[in-house]
Amino acid sequence: MTAAPPRLVPLPAQFDFAGERLVRRLAGPVMDSGDGADARVEPLTDDEYFWEPVPGRWTVGRRADGPGPRAAFLAGAGPWGRDAAPFPHPWPPPVTTLAWRLSHLSQMLALRADHTAGSRSATREGHPVDGDAAGAIAAFETGAAAWRQALLGAEEAALDTVGYCAYPYGSDGEEPFLDIVWWVNQEVLHHGAEIALLRDLYRAARHP
Repeated sequence: MTAAPPRLVPLPAQFDFAGERLVRRLAGPVMDSGDGADARVEPLTDDEYFWEPVPGRWTVGRRADGPGPRAAFLAGAGPWGRDAAPFPHPWPPPVTTLAWRLSHLSQMLALRADHTAGSRSATREGHPVDGDAAGAIAAFETGAAAWRQALLGAEEAALDTVGYCAYPYGSDGEEPFLDIVWWVNQEVLHHGAEIALLRDLYRAARHP
């Protein structure tokens, strides 16, 4: 196997760390507390997956029930969908549930992987949305593994190639691939932090 370009090496390592930490925060049984000690984690339940921290939130819902407040449609495929709206999006943006954020991450990873090293045909409309916590965690792991595999095929020249990733829902067609890899990392890092905060808020709401 060809060695990864030196400029790329730190980014998959950071992605792996962020993805593993997020899965452990969701599934347990332990996670790195941040101070070097393992902390016990209760696995994500369906009740917490769908918990609504504020009124007017965006979430994942049954397609038969239609979109939520300020949403125009339910994105994705299957009996469940994720609240969405065409550009320009509502402002200020709606608060989103843990289910929404995890679904967003999984879809982004799976589609970017396909548009980098796959058929380059996957769409938001065709990507399934999970209606339960276990399925959503598995979908994230699958998407993360697919994106990681796509990175393994990137050679030095690819890093500076604009449009190497043909993902049609972002700036990928205008940015060098190395910038897209960085962007995906920050998506996992910042949405992972949001998910961790929602877990803290849910626990505090149930056990004040």
